[in-house]
Amino acid sequence: MIEEIHILGVYMPAALVWAVLAVVLVYLMRMPVQRLPLYRLLWHPSLLEFALFILFWWALSALGDAFLTSFLAP
Repeated sequence: MIEEIHILGVYMPAALVWAVLAVVLVYLMRMPVQRLPLYRLLWHPSLLEFALFILFWWALSALGDAFLTSFLAP
């Protein structure tokens, strides 16, 4: 697992970087998802956005562990 990522001279926790990217992806996906007809039938639309955040965060973490370890290893 990648513990830290070096960004602009600062070591950042990998989970924080993946979470910020997941928030950006959810923000970008908000408008297309709201245009779907099923979105109006949801009881709590914020739960859908939270679920999307968790899925994006997990996917980015899994991809980061799978592919970035070979690039960042010394």
